[in-house]
Amino acid sequence: MNFGDIEFHRLNVERGDLRDVYHWMLRMKWLAFSGFILGLYLAVNLFFSLLYYLGSPCINGMTSFLDAFFFSIETFATVGYGHFYPDTLYGHIVSTIEIMVGMFGMAVITGLIFIRFSRPTARIIFSKRMVISKFDGKPALMLRVANLRHEAMAEAEFRLILIRDEWVQEEETMRRFYALSLQFDRLISFPVAITIRHIIDERSPLFGVNIEDLKNSDTRIVASVVCIDTVIPASVQTHHHYSWKDVHFDHRFVEIYNDIDDHRISVDYGLLHEVEPVVTPRLET
Repeated sequence: MNFGDIEFHRLNVERGDLRDVYHWMLRMKWLAFSGFILGLYLAVNLFFSLLYYLGSPCINGMTSFLDAFFFSIETFATVGYGHFYPDTLYGHIVSTIEIMVGMFGMAVITGLIFIRFSRPTARIIFSKRMVISKFDGKPALMLRVANLRHEAMAEAEFRLILIRDEWVQEEETMRRFYALSLQFDRLISFPVAITIRHIIDERSPLFGVNIEDLKNSDTRIVASVVCIDTVIPASVQTHHHYSWKDVHFDHRFVEIYNDIDDHRISVDYGLLHEVEPVVTPRLET
């Protein structure tokens, strides 16, 4: 299991059940899933082809292993072209078993494909960096979140969790978790991109820290978004991990909004991750 750039290796855990295989198949990438199904399909047909070939002459008209293989494919799909057909009790038994396996297999594969297509996914991206700079005269931790759908998400909820090492009274370190309060944590409608801010005041766990403090405590921040896809409709969730290396002090995000006219605004997603140093104006003497 991965958590950001950290990989966890579980030891002494109970073995999984068949539902873990189902969950694993749903998590696979489409290319890997297609390759897995194709490999499983070929393996099953090769297995039954071998049974037919070893039981020769159980299939009428079969003269080679290739004939047995194509007969297996036709039987597995319950097509039954009629050129080959079982000619012995052994052939009838094997073909009956294969038909049952094919019916169950097709039902399972069809269900998996349907779930993979219908499962709601959040097309939401987070900025690769976080910045700490002044906002309205106060230091703030900021990140960007953007909706890639062409329709606005509804009832969006944002959360930030800070994780870092801290010394305890027993003279050892442990990981502590802090929920970071946000300037706003809910939106009725989430159409395009927005900047999420945590104001760093005396109550913030980030109050008075610098980049060295973040490094020494191995600080990490987890950002989460939960919202409703109004097209399906269904609740979707996604999250992103930041390490201390992703936090840039005295930087700000490059502006991505520009007015076109009174009713149109352009949003440049290509600048979503871009930051720039904050320039402090010089005082004239």
